[in-house]
Amino acid sequence: MSKPPWIRRIRRALLAAGATAALAAGLLTATATTSQAAAQGPCDIYAAGGTPCVAAHSTTRALYAAYNGPLYQIRRASDNATKDIGVLSTGGYANAPAQDSFCATTSCVITRIYDQSGKGNNLTQAPAGGAASGPDNLANAFEAPVTVGGHEAYGVYVAPGTGYRNDNTKGIATGDQAEGEYAIFDGTHFNNGCCFDYGNAETNNHDTGNGHMEAIYFGTENHWGYGSGNGPWIMADLENGLFSGVNQHLNAGDPTVTNRFLTAIVKGGPNQWAIRGGNAQSGSLSTYYSGVRPNVSGYNPMHKEGAIILGIGGDNSKGAQGTFYEGVMTSGYPSDATENAVQANITAAGYSSGSTSTGSLTPGSRISLRATTAPCCTSDYLRHDDADTKVVISPVSSSSSATEKADATWIVRAGLANSSCLSFESANKPGQFLRHYNYELYLNTDNGGSSFAQDATFCPTTGNSGVGHSFQSVNYPTKYIRHYNFTAYIAGNGGSNAWDSTSSWAQDTSWLTVSPWS
Repeated sequence: MSKPPWIRRIRRALLAAGATAALAAGLLTATATTSQAAAQGPCDIYAAGGTPCVAAHSTTRALYAAYNGPLYQIRRASDNATKDIGVLSTGGYANAPAQDSFCATTSCVITRIYDQSGKGNNLTQAPAGGAASGPDNLANAFEAPVTVGGHEAYGVYVAPGTGYRNDNTKGIATGDQAEGEYAIFDGTHFNNGCCFDYGNAETNNHDTGNGHMEAIYFGTENHWGYGSGNGPWIMADLENGLFSGVNQHLNAGDPTVTNRFLTAIVKGGPNQWAIRGGNAQSGSLSTYYSGVRPNVSGYNPMHKEGAIILGIGGDNSKGAQGTFYEGVMTSGYPSDATENAVQANITAAGYSSGSTSTGSLTPGSRISLRATTAPCCTSDYLRHDDADTKVVISPVSSSSSATEKADATWIVRAGLANSSCLSFESANKPGQFLRHYNYELYLNTDNGGSSFAQDATFCPTTGNSGVGHSFQSVNYPTKYIRHYNFTAYIAGNGGSNAWDSTSSWAQDTSWLTVSPWS
């Protein structure tokens, strides 16, 4: 005699719950390794919990243990050739050295982020929409460097104006169907623009009304909804509203979160949804909201359309900024136990922004740059000023504060406009780079302007004084990083500006590369 359908459904649910619990227990008690990928990927865990991935995007690692395909595609500026970047081994980490080799002496952008789920839900350059013209910008392939499991990798750095989309998807939730979403973001890279999203959106790139989206939002936009503190917050973009809970505006249970690597979760089903979050490097998830749909008309039932967006709003609003490393969308409403097991997998993956060496001009190395001009400045170091974004030189010693030491420490990166040259990222303000503007040096995030990558790229040469190194501007090749009256500029050896003075120019443009203060 066959079992009644309701018994078979209960049996399947119990088996799925048991598999999820076993995975959670195993992952939570396992010792993380920095040399190889985990035996299970996040999407293996979701599948065991009965809520399989229907989209899986990452530029840093495989999200299935058996995945051996491409993660993303890049295009180089020198000849517009493209290359798929895959994994070092099945189920493993991104083959970032292949990107480094392919983009040598030029720059590259990320043109495609592949869907690992097998459903073909790839993300490509977002087209125009109701809020903004297009196509949107593509992310600089070198602007979000990290290490994962001890391996070099690159995230997706979304400057304002950058966006990815797929309006013709397969398997993504529509209407009031249940789904889950998680993403790993840089919790220190955000703004109050609309809207840094990842998730479900309209298929026509226009605002089609309340409840037609369900995407993870991260930032400090507080026109619609907000949480406690000053932000940033994980919220849900449900169209015509960023929601931090059941209320239209403040929901005090949704906290400000600023983890360097942040796990952000939104999930929703018929008259239920939740926001969860945690540190992607360690610890467990917290639930910031779990309950009924917002108490505003149009969100119960939902009217999801099933497109996928990254870095933009559903109508192509593209004023936001942020950094994305990985994320998935599921079929069905994942249990907290399944998500807890996924979080354990994420923390075991070993995300880090740490440097790989110290004291050398090698990408990944952490350094400080000491002035060589005698007698005034040989104890002075190039540093950013915490009071504003200007870059200066000032004395730093063993008795200096931890902040002063950190402000004088830089992480060497492959040049954003020419990977054979260098860019300098602040060690204590991730995602912010040394760049010139009107010839003066500042510490800035990429504002989406077309010249930022060039303004932030410098080519090292032998020191103009014969000592140390000098750093030549890639877009003003007669000008070098110089200190003048304790402020940093790019300067030529003679010119109309005061900082182009020929007096001590060779010394002022020569720097010693030394071990980092922080």
